[in-house]
Amino acid sequence: MSFDLTERSWIPVLRRDGGQDELSLRELFAQAGSLRRIVGDVPTQEFALLRLLLAIAHDALDGPRDLDGWAELWADADCFAPVAAYLDEHRDRFDLLHPLTPFFQVADLRTARDEVFSLNRIVADVPNGEPFFSARMPTVDRLGFAEAARWVVHAHAYDTSGIKTGTVGDDRAKSGKVYPLGVGWAGTLGGLFAEGDSVRETLLLNLVAADTTGLRIDGDDRPAWRREPCGASAAANRHASGVRDLYTWQTRRMRLHFDEDGVHGVVLSYGDPLAAHNMHTREPMTAWRRSKAQEKKRGEALVYLPREHDPSRSVWRGLSSLIAERQVIGQGAEAASELRPGILEWVARLVTEGELPRGFLIRTRVVGAVYGTQQSVIDEIVDDRLAMAVLLLHRQDREYAQQAIDAVGDAEHAVTALGDLATDLARAAGTDTDGPRTRARERGFDALDDPYRIWLRALADAANPEEQRTLWQQRTHRIIGRLGDRLLAEAGEAAWDGRIVATAKGTVWLNSAYADGWFRRRLSEALGIPHQPATEPDNEQSLYADSPTESDKGLSVERARS
Repeated sequence: MSFDLTERSWIPVLRRDGGQDELSLRELFAQAGSLRRIVGDVPTQEFALLRLLLAIAHDALDGPRDLDGWAELWADADCFAPVAAYLDEHRDRFDLLHPLTPFFQVADLRTARDEVFSLNRIVADVPNGEPFFSARMPTVDRLGFAEAARWVVHAHAYDTSGIKTGTVGDDRAKSGKVYPLGVGWAGTLGGLFAEGDSVRETLLLNLVAADTTGLRIDGDDRPAWRREPCGASAAANRHASGVRDLYTWQTRRMRLHFDEDGVHGVVLSYGDPLAAHNMHTREPMTAWRRSKAQEKKRGEALVYLPREHDPSRSVWRGLSSLIAERQVIGQGAEAASELRPGILEWVARLVTEGELPRGFLIRTRVVGAVYGTQQSVIDEIVDDRLAMAVLLLHRQDREYAQQAIDAVGDAEHAVTALGDLATDLARAAGTDTDGPRTRARERGFDALDDPYRIWLRALADAANPEEQRTLWQQRTHRIIGRLGDRLLAEAGEAAWDGRIVATAKGTVWLNSAYADGWFRRRLSEALGIPHQPATEPDNEQSLYADSPTESDKGLSVERARS
């Protein structure tokens, strides 16, 4: 039996005309210009498949070696033509069911008792039998070959940790078990890529040249199918040689069990481990954060770890980590606390050196898995995108980028003012403050989400970015002000009547009227908009002022009552 991934349809795609289809590897590269995007069974599967396609493109094109080589590919509508011959050359290694070298598997992998396990072990939307992301109940009994191939790719990228059954020949097995060795490589990342208007553009935008500053690619960098087939145990002293190696890293050992109707079981165990620290010179598809705790623990001067995604934060709220330029470390200077993804460093180079026009629009796509219970299950999947002009990445024209970053700060400060209002109203009513504050902040960020994305997308067309920032501040003031009105309307009689509360400046009589006045002042200060008080008491200050003057120490209980 055979299922040749170079010829058989198995990758779901969305066409630019809105139609959906499944294509083989050969068809996908031949039609890349007419395809809008890959569509995985889950977003993390799309990320894993993209990395597979990038490894094929890098290897088939043997590059690009430099910016000029990339520019030639960008200008050539048929730039992926060499991929067809490349796939022919390596056809046997892309056969999912090959008897000796099955794709991304170990042909003779087995346990000591020849056990075959449920496909739940590789299908991420039913982790450990619990259907988080699909309606499959209660187990995955069988998969077609096309879907099985997609989950094999995904398992290498995102498989969970935990105790796994040992396999014959794996020297790490103890009493038939292999103890936790971590999640798949992509699962350690805050995955990110640049998305263009077609699959062709997306592949090329993420096809990083070998001479990119800060990216190390060894001369022997090659993907898994151009290496010796894996055995049951881990490869000795394996280190990633570059992006082709990383994008196809064999973090697991697998063997599918099948019949003529499809796949009905799997054997799954650990593969080649890969430490995440200081891989920022190898892995371009994630942001990085400096870890002083790991520096101390490992006794190293500098340690960077992948910055994972926070599912509670939209991607635009972390814009600074995406578009802030990498710091140049001089003598005595402190190392950067975070590094933006190498992919965006690459796109910044393209726009700075004129290969992409200033108004060219990309979507920064973020994808990641959030693991729970000692990384043995997938709790959440993060999937977000942010459209922005590449002008924001221009190295010599930072004004637009700075205004975009500062506008995020405006939103943060305004939402903080809204949270303070919710806190004040809860205190005035004598109720718990944590819940109302959290809910108010969530409402604030939700209300600003679409407006900020629209504003950012149009920023590059503005002649004066400072004026655009002012317009953003005004709009934020209106949006958050209206949310404040709603909180006041919902506060109820207890908050309207008020109560005596203790503050750092003494006791005050706090009610919704006072809370409203303080909120309007905080909001105006946060957004740099002149405050126009309505009927507020004299000498009024925020409960949270750091250093009030003697005349501003709040109202006494007697004065408030009078």
